[in-house]
Amino acid sequence: MRPFSFDFRLSMAPVPLLAFPPLVIGSLRLPSGLILAPLAGYTDLPFRLLCRESGAALCVSEMISCHGLVHDQPKTCELLRTVAEERPFGVQLFGSDPELMGRAAAMVSTLPVDLIDINMGCPVRKVIKKGCGAALMKDPPRAEAIIRAVCARTPLPVTVKCRSGWTGERITAPEFAAMAEAAGAGAVTIHARTWAQGFGGRADWGVIKAVKAAVSIPVIGNGDILSYAEGLAMMAATGCDGVMAGRGALGNPWLFAPAGRPAALAERLPVIERYLQLAERFLPLDKVLFKVKNHAAKFLTGLAGAARLRQALYACDSSQAMVALLHGQQDETE
Repeated sequence: MRPFSFDFRLSMAPVPLLAFPPLVIGSLRLPSGLILAPLAGYTDLPFRLLCRESGAALCVSEMISCHGLVHDQPKTCELLRTVAEERPFGVQLFGSDPELMGRAAAMVSTLPVDLIDINMGCPVRKVIKKGCGAALMKDPPRAEAIIRAVCARTPLPVTVKCRSGWTGERITAPEFAAMAEAAGAGAVTIHARTWAQGFGGRADWGVIKAVKAAVSIPVIGNGDILSYAEGLAMMAATGCDGVMAGRGALGNPWLFAPAGRPAALAERLPVIERYLQLAERFLPLDKVLFKVKNHAAKFLTGLAGAARLRQALYACDSSQAMVALLHGQQDETE
């Protein structure tokens, strides 16, 4: 039986909230509880800075392997890159070995980092096969040992990100969150989908409400947040203390502000240009230009002629060419 499948978005008339309240996680006080989720391949430094400038109270790094960090692998260490204007900054670690996770946490704690998050929710099979990510929800004793090891090796607040459970027939997030609290976690983030759902289907916000009733530490909700208003609706419906936006923020840093994403290209252009400026500053564009194009193309979602414009964007050979293309398109539509 699936005990928490009731859809609170349809069953309740949420009390309207005007803005996200502050969120306190251990020693870290955030001005609001609206957070950018860690997304492998996407939440690099330029995009995180853009989201911070757009209103996100905290951004979290791409997930970082404890093995890669402990063994000083250059590509892994590069994921830790940050700058002063990004603070506060969160780092997400993943792994299945408590000792290595503790060592990685100690290393991260020497850097300009404000929070460590432990990934116990990634559904990707290559991660699961190593006993990491959501696989840890099937092994609570190992998950507890990891949390305790990380907390013992860092003075920073530690959070845990997990899923509703492994399958719809086994929703374990409430007891898993209670275990995380007892092990020392300062907050839990619940992606309200099971491992079996992956990134499909609909997030079950009722699980977030159930977790909130099961623990006394802050609960951060995650799943199906595509706008600022939807984040507030999640808080009103579930009682969660904060909201984490992931895929809904891709190409849409406007999610972190009440006004939302503009309808016209001319109004989006300053933000797109800002992203490209940050990419020029912090990324080796000669090596990752396609990745930057992919990011930039997502900013065009919903515009008339977006498919054609994306194709033209992918054909550009520099960020300057992308800016010129978009300005030319804007001139055509004025």
